[in-house]
Amino acid sequence: MTTTTRSKSTPTLSLYQLLDPEVLANPYPLYQRLRTEAPVYWDPYLHAWVVTRYADVITVLHHFSANRTPSPEQLAAIGLAELAPLAQVMVKQMLFMDAPDHTRLRGLASTAFTPARVEALRSHIREILDDLLAPVLAAGRMDVIADLAAPLPAIVTAEMMGVPTSDADQLKEWSADFAEVLGNFQHNPDRAARTLKCVEEMTSYFRDAIQSQRGQPRDGLINALLTAEIDGDRLTEEEIIANCIVTMVGGQETTTNLIGNGMLTLLRHPNELERLRNDLTLIPSAVEELLRYESPSQHTARICPEDTELGGQKIRKGQAVIAVMGAGNRDPERFHDPDRLDLGRPDNRHLAFGWASHFCFGAPLARMEGQLVFAAIARRMSNLKLEPGPIVWRDNLGLRGLTSLPVTFDEAKPTGPNPAPIAHTENGCPFHGSA
Repeated sequence: MTTTTRSKSTPTLSLYQLLDPEVLANPYPLYQRLRTEAPVYWDPYLHAWVVTRYADVITVLHHFSANRTPSPEQLAAIGLAELAPLAQVMVKQMLFMDAPDHTRLRGLASTAFTPARVEALRSHIREILDDLLAPVLAAGRMDVIADLAAPLPAIVTAEMMGVPTSDADQLKEWSADFAEVLGNFQHNPDRAARTLKCVEEMTSYFRDAIQSQRGQPRDGLINALLTAEIDGDRLTEEEIIANCIVTMVGGQETTTNLIGNGMLTLLRHPNELERLRNDLTLIPSAVEELLRYESPSQHTARICPEDTELGGQKIRKGQAVIAVMGAGNRDPERFHDPDRLDLGRPDNRHLAFGWASHFCFGAPLARMEGQLVFAAIARRMSNLKLEPGPIVWRDNLGLRGLTSLPVTFDEAKPTGPNPAPIAHTENGCPFHGSA
């Protein structure tokens, strides 16, 4: 929610270069320059330090403060009082909290996302996927985003939350609007009214859902948050609403981008796609590599908790630090030949889903959806080709994804049983770095 002003003299190393569509389409040369020339770099146009090496990104994610949302009073002081309703929601979201508040909220919310509960959804998610694939298989073409990557996580998220799946389209629309706040450096006055309307509508929607479920409980996150209790501690209604919003957005945006980015990556690496088709046991490893190679969440912000030296630079207490996971995931000091796609890459503990206490409880679900989608595509589609036309990336600097991805293919006859890949859980988060 930083307000910044771009100058014609913006330095070439500034992350503001991501506003250039050509750089946004391929940010990795910029990341490489930052890692090589200025791995801990003060960006005067973002009023923040930019950190790009794998080890330094881990340090920031592990030790720096996530409590970075300005209060309504602080917004008023800088002339952005109209955004106060947005801040009132965000300050209650675990994404922007430190311990002990983060620990409390995470402990209560995670009861809805236990690995056992997520795993129990596998066969049902496969059924949803089959329903989405049926019409496109018959047609021999699809827009990967509109026909698959957007609706699948929207439907799954609605079910996980315990709201009607008929609301999935509306949830997706709200999610995309709110993601503009999470993924961009700059405050865009032209979008403020739309974002505030989105927050007002989501708040009203989840307040009504809470009231309904007080009388008629349904399985899902809302009921889990309503009934969760640790040592007599319960969540307030405002906390439930705020964290329903952030979980709903995260559960959709990263999974949509994982599927879209992953498909584009496979299409650009046909040998690796063929390798996957020939060995479906690679599916879990392939998903991890696709997450590393084109991370759905590229960067997240933290606040320096005390004067700290990092990468030879003195970072002052209270200064903002942007940890660029997308750069850390291509760090040659951590990953051998990092710009090469290797679906069988060993020791692939990437940063796409964050780290440490803000490791998000939704990661197993995002991974599972990705595994099921790429397994289905590998088994059921052959001769996959991009349709002619430009590749357009979403105008979101932090949540990396495509606006569309039209492809053609031949339907392949499935051979053998559906694979049952194991969802990795050692690191992960479904959006904007971590929750």
